[in-house]
Amino acid sequence: MLNGVVDRIARFIVHRSRVVLAITALISLLAVAMLFRMSFNADVSSFIVEGNATGEEFAALQAKYATTDPINVVASLPEGEAFTTSENVALIAELRDELLTVEGVEAVAAVVPEENPLTGSALDPDTIRGAPDALVVSLIADNPVSDLLVSEDGRHTLVFVSPGDDPTATARRVTDVAVDGLDLTFSGNPVVFASVLDLLSWFLLIIPPIVIALLVAVFFSTIGSLRLSVMALIPAALGSLWTFGLIFALGYRVDIVTVIVPIFVIVMGSADGLHFVTHFQEQAADEDSVTRVRSALSEVGVPMILTTISTAAGFLSLLVTDVQPIRQLGLFTAVGITFAGLISFFSLPAAISHVTIQPRSSKAILGNSVTTGIKRAVRTRAPAIVIVTALVAFGVWGIPQLAVNPDQLFFFKDDDPVRLAFEKTEEIFGGATPLIGEFRFDPSDPQSSIIAAQRASEELESLSGVRTVFSIASLAGTVAPEQLEAVIAGAVELPLGPMATQDGLRFLLLPSDFSTADLEGWLAYAETSDAVVALTGMPVVWDEIARLVLNAQATSLVVAYILVIVMLVIAYRNLRETLVSLVPITLTLVALLAFIAVSGIQLNLLTAVISSIVLGVGIDYAIHYIAAITHARPDGAGYVNRAIDKAGRPIVANALGIAIALTALWLSPLKVHSQVSMIMWVAMLTAAATTLIVIPAFLPRASVETAEQPGEADAAVAHHT
Repeated sequence: MLNGVVDRIARFIVHRSRVVLAITALISLLAVAMLFRMSFNADVSSFIVEGNATGEEFAALQAKYATTDPINVVASLPEGEAFTTSENVALIAELRDELLTVEGVEAVAAVVPEENPLTGSALDPDTIRGAPDALVVSLIADNPVSDLLVSEDGRHTLVFVSPGDDPTATARRVTDVAVDGLDLTFSGNPVVFASVLDLLSWFLLIIPPIVIALLVAVFFSTIGSLRLSVMALIPAALGSLWTFGLIFALGYRVDIVTVIVPIFVIVMGSADGLHFVTHFQEQAADEDSVTRVRSALSEVGVPMILTTISTAAGFLSLLVTDVQPIRQLGLFTAVGITFAGLISFFSLPAAISHVTIQPRSSKAILGNSVTTGIKRAVRTRAPAIVIVTALVAFGVWGIPQLAVNPDQLFFFKDDDPVRLAFEKTEEIFGGATPLIGEFRFDPSDPQSSIIAAQRASEELESLSGVRTVFSIASLAGTVAPEQLEAVIAGAVELPLGPMATQDGLRFLLLPSDFSTADLEGWLAYAETSDAVVALTGMPVVWDEIARLVLNAQATSLVVAYILVIVMLVIAYRNLRETLVSLVPITLTLVALLAFIAVSGIQLNLLTAVISSIVLGVGIDYAIHYIAAITHARPDGAGYVNRAIDKAGRPIVANALGIAIALTALWLSPLKVHSQVSMIMWVAMLTAAATTLIVIPAFLPRASVETAEQPGEADAAVAHHT
C-alpha cells in the first residue's frame, strides 16, 4: 500500500512539476516582498521585561515615576587631575550644554546644574571659569547628589542623559559627543540597544551567505557535483526565506535571539535535501524521472517526514518556557524547518526531475573512506562500549558543574567597547545599571516616612555589595526643611528625575562588586521591610531570567523527549527500535551538557535551549540510519554494512555540514553566537558518531558480517548483482 502511495506522489510531482515549481516561486516572491517590512528590536530589555512578573514590576515602577533608562556618561580627567578647579568644573558645564543640544535629549543630570540653586544665576562654562576655585568647589560639595555623581578621587563624574521617544537613535547621536579635556565613556541600556542594532544588521548581511557557502562546500565533498550540492541546499534556503517573510508579515521584529532563526533553518533544514539528492544520484543509471523520484521517496521519503517532525518538535518544545524570545525562537524555527521539509519533499523532486544527473563523481571527498571506516568500527562492540563509557564518565564529571550565567551582557564579547564601558562605570560608580526601589510614604505624616526611609537606607547599605542608597530621605538634615518639602512636592527637581509620588519615595541602590547571593540578600530584606515597597531593576530582572532559563532547560528537554518518543512509537510501532533510536541522542545530550559546564560557557538565553534543539536534530540521524537498516535487512546478513553504504555518507556530511557551517558564527560580533558554534560542533559530531557506531552494537553480529567473514561472501555477491 505504501509503495502505491509513493508511486502516486512521484507521478504527481513529476507530471505536475511546473505547477509545483510555480507555487514555490509565487510563495518565495511573496516572502521577498515581506522583507521590505523588516525591522529590528534592539531593545534587549523589552523582551526580557515582558512576560514575567519581575520584569513587569520593574516596568510598572518606571512608569509610576515617569523615568526611563538613562544614557550614562562617565567624564574623566587626565591622570592626576580632579574636579577641584574652576577650569575643570567648567568642562562639566561644557559637556552638559553639548549634550543638551543633541537631538532627542530631554534632560541632562550633572553635578553642575544649569542654574545656581542659591542665586538663580546661570552656571555656564564662562561664568564658572570666572569664579574662584573655592566657590566652585563648595558649589559641588553642597550639591545633595555630589556623592553619587563624583568619584571619591574627584577625577571622574557621572552624567545622566534622559532620552526621548527614540532612545536608540538618541544614544547613537550622544556617543558622538566630545569635549576637549575629558575622556568620555558611554553606557546604559540605550547604548546597548544602539550597539545591538548595528550588530543585528551586520549579522544578517554577512553570516547567512557564509553559512550557505560552507554548506555547499561540505555537500560537494559528499556529492561531487556543485550543481547537486546547490540544489540540496535550496529547500533550506527557501524555508529560511519563507520564515522571515512570515515573521515580517505578522509584524514581528528581529532581536538578538530570533536573528539566528534563519541560520538554524538553513543548517538544520538541509538534511532532507542532502539525503534525497544523494539517493537520487545513486539511481543515475535509470533514465525515467518518475522511477528515480519514486525510488528516492520510497527509501528516504518517510525518514524525511519523520526527521522534519522530530526537528520541529525539538524547537516546539521551547514553547513551554516562560521566556518570550525563546518561545519565538522555537516557534519560528519549527515553522522554517517544516517549510524546508515540504520543499524537500515536493519542490526539490519537481526541480531535479528536469536535470540530467551523472553518477557519483570521483571528486567526492567523503566517499568510500568514510563508509569503510564506519564498517571497521562496527565489526565488534568494543568501539561502542568505549564511546558509551567515555561519554557517561564525562557527563558524571561535568554535568554537576552546570550553572546559569547571570551576566546581562552575555551576548557581548569580552573586549567589546560596550562591555568595557559598563565595567568602567561599575568600577567607578558602582554599576552601569543601578537598582531602583520605592519607600513607603505617608503624606499625612511625612516626617515618620522620612525617618523610616533613612533607617531602611542604612540597613540596606550595611548589606554586602551595596555601595550607597539615595532617595529624598538622604537629603534630610543636609538641606533646609522648606527645600526638602519643595523636593517632595515636586516644586524643585533633582538631577535624577522625579523622586516622590503621593504614596512613595523612589530610591536608587548603587551596587559595588556584588554576587547573586548579595542580590538575593537585598531582595530578602526588601520582602521583610515595612519601609520598602519594591526593589527591582535590570540586575533583578536578569536574576529572574537566569532562573527561568534553568527551568527552560529542564522543561523544554522533557517536552522534547516526550514529543520525539511519541513520534517514534507511532512511526515504528516497535518499542525496541524506539529505545535504540534514543540511545545515541541521550549520550549526545550528556556530552553536550557536560561540555557547556566545563568549557565555562554555562547556560544563558541561547545555550540553555540548545539541548532541546540538538535532541530534535540529532534524532534525525538515528531515523535515517534505522530506516536504511530496515530497508537492507531483507537481503540477509551484512545489512548494517549495506545501510552504511546508503546512509553513512549523508549522516556524516550533514553533521559536518551543520558544524562547519555554524563556524561562520565565529565572525559574528556577538559572543553567544561563537558559543553556539562550539556547542554544535560537539553535539553534531557526537550524535553522528554514536548513531553510526552504537546502534549496530544492539544488533546481531550477522548484521555486520563482511566479505572476509564466513557467510558474507555469498551475501556480498548477491548484493552486487
